[in-house]
Amino acid sequence: MLTPLDLKLLRDVNRMKGQIVAVSLVMACGLAMMIMTRSLILTLESTRDAYYQSYRMADVFGSLKRAPMSMKDRLAEIPGVTAIEARVVLDAVLDLPGVLEPCTAHIVSLPEDRDPLLNQIFLRKGRFPRVDARGEAVVSEAFALANKLSLGDSVHAIINGRRDRITVTGIGLSPEFVFEARAGETLPDNKRFGVFWMNYRSIAVAYNMDGAFNDFVMDLAPGVEAGTVIADADRLLMSYGAVGAYTRRDHGSAARLEDELRVLNALSYAYPVVFLSVAAFMVNAVLARLVRLQREQIAQLKALGYSSWQVGRHYLGFAMVIVVVGSILGGVAGRVMGSGLLGMDGVFFRFPELRFKMDYSALGVALGVSAGASFLGVLSVVWMAVKLPPAEAMRPEPPADFKPSVMERIGLTKGTGPAFRMALRNIERRPWQSAFTLLGLSLATGLMVLPGSMEDSIDYMLTYQWNDVQRQDVITFLIEPGSARALHDLEHLPGVIRAEPVRVVQARLRYGHHSRKLSITGLPKGADLNRILDAKGKPLELPDEGIVMSAKLAEILGAKVGDEIEVVVLEGRRPILRVPISGLREDFAGVAAYMDKQALHRLMQEGDSISGAYMTVDQTRWTEFMTQVKETPFIAATLVKKEQLAAFRTTTGESIGILRRLYLTLAVIVAFGVVYNSARIALSERGRDLATLRVVGFTQREVGSVLLGELTILVLTALPIGLLFGRGLATFIIAAVSTETIRMPLLISYKTYSIALLVVLLAAGSCFWVVGRMVTKLDMVGVLKARE
Repeated sequence: MLTPLDLKLLRDVNRMKGQIVAVSLVMACGLAMMIMTRSLILTLESTRDAYYQSYRMADVFGSLKRAPMSMKDRLAEIPGVTAIEARVVLDAVLDLPGVLEPCTAHIVSLPEDRDPLLNQIFLRKGRFPRVDARGEAVVSEAFALANKLSLGDSVHAIINGRRDRITVTGIGLSPEFVFEARAGETLPDNKRFGVFWMNYRSIAVAYNMDGAFNDFVMDLAPGVEAGTVIADADRLLMSYGAVGAYTRRDHGSAARLEDELRVLNALSYAYPVVFLSVAAFMVNAVLARLVRLQREQIAQLKALGYSSWQVGRHYLGFAMVIVVVGSILGGVAGRVMGSGLLGMDGVFFRFPELRFKMDYSALGVALGVSAGASFLGVLSVVWMAVKLPPAEAMRPEPPADFKPSVMERIGLTKGTGPAFRMALRNIERRPWQSAFTLLGLSLATGLMVLPGSMEDSIDYMLTYQWNDVQRQDVITFLIEPGSARALHDLEHLPGVIRAEPVRVVQARLRYGHHSRKLSITGLPKGADLNRILDAKGKPLELPDEGIVMSAKLAEILGAKVGDEIEVVVLEGRRPILRVPISGLREDFAGVAAYMDKQALHRLMQEGDSISGAYMTVDQTRWTEFMTQVKETPFIAATLVKKEQLAAFRTTTGESIGILRRLYLTLAVIVAFGVVYNSARIALSERGRDLATLRVVGFTQREVGSVLLGELTILVLTALPIGLLFGRGLATFIIAAVSTETIRMPLLISYKTYSIALLVVLLAAGSCFWVVGRMVTKLDMVGVLKARE
């Protein structure tokens, strides 16, 4: 049954519903971000772990040139290995109807007498290839959807120089390819890259690999040290061209998913702290105003026998109402936002089923955190109500001590009107309230800077990567390293204007206790189609002796320019040398190392060989060039720059659009809520003063300017602070999302700053309009009645 204090609480809440909703919405924004990110983390982690476990994601991966199947048994004897799958893995050129550019099929062999032990396939529909069928395959779902392939459809592939027809018998997924992209690519291009699972014999025979394998995956017993197993495997397979095994943590797909989780984890803490801090101030301001207006009621309650504890609990009830409303709104908004952003993750990460899972523990934490923030915010106010003696409370609150503001005393307000000076004095009289209003408005401004900054950074990155650095039209890679004759053949393809050779060598770089396995790229002197630029955008000359690497790679290794690193080549004669770092390259995708091509040949103790070439092509002969590339047997893969750029813009453009709309909504809510709350408090506290001004002859417009002038000063002061805050927030977020896989430069355009200012000003202006209408409805007779 409701007590008289409960009924009073309900009446007060109904009378102050506008302010309570405003504060609850700001609180809900922080809670929604917290619940959304924690729920996305739970969804991705639980889905990934269940998928890896159910379909037996391998622990160790390795590739080599060619080894007999008998080596599989020796690998299985390594202590700690519980299962091993030896297979043939290769890339083939696909000729798809309606697609001019050659596509890449990453073909993985399937055991003929059983299902795979590791990296098993989830079959969405269809069937596995028959044992006696040569040209049948299960195709990855992302590739099938992008190219509208159905069961029974056929595609043509150039397999070892021969044009074969492959029939789609099934469409499936594998935990090995949750993030399905070419090695080293930061975003999937499902239109031009897909995974094909085919019977072992149909691949092995075509590539002269019958009775052999060139790839393996392992499962390890719990608690086994992977490093020891990898060392034993590399030792056994060294003479068969092994290029170094690696763990699941370094697997391209698994690492990309882990990067996504790390970014979400950083965001799950940053935003709630800021939002809840502002909400705590707003709760404090609302209740402080209420206690000041209800001094007489507090006295009467105590005179009627209510204890200080009961009065204090009554005012804490206001904070609890805001917490409950904010938590409900935040929970609902977090679920809706999380479900929407999960669809964006579904573009990059492919699971058999990706259903949003609400993290109810995060909801409980959010409720506790919001309650704690609110109670801390109102503690001083409640203490003021509890300690107020009845006799003191019966008297009106002493009038404020107004005096000239600091700006007036130093003479900066000469020529200004009385409304402006009154606004300055009121701001100075309540510095904490003004400071937190500034904080809230700065937050709203900063929130709008972030998505614009990300868009600006991506635009710069695309211009830098695809215009300043990569000037080619096409990159071609050969099935096997070729001689100067191969370069001559590439140069004489139809329409080729220029071809710059490239040599790519697998190696492991070591410095101290840190190491990374990657490809060293050898470029010729004066290379202009793939330029090496430093942090200032100036070209770096590749030295006769030495190595140039990504600045991020140097950071990972803990090395700097001038340090000597150990280069362990993982192919050919496998030399081991110490090479100095001669320069650092500024790049934004993956990590890389570069050497002069002739220096790399000397390191490899080989002749003038190439792995591929960067080429520019006459666009009038583009169709002829692409047709010939598809028919060239020694080309393994062809990457078209304009198609990569289009795929990047499509996926990132959609992501940035969703984030911009999200942050726009949050910014408008915070700006409107903070300004509205401050204006309503000022209106309620100064209603008597404003009505008095109307009585003594001030016009309605002049009275409104007295009230709104204070808020206008705060808004205008908050804008530059908010821009600085937005830059700091962008710096933090971009640092959080920058990983070894992909990084973004910090860049904020004037357009981004302008949009942020415009959004906050429009939100504040709409709030001024609402409060201005309230000023016109002041009851001068009622407000001027004596309080005594």
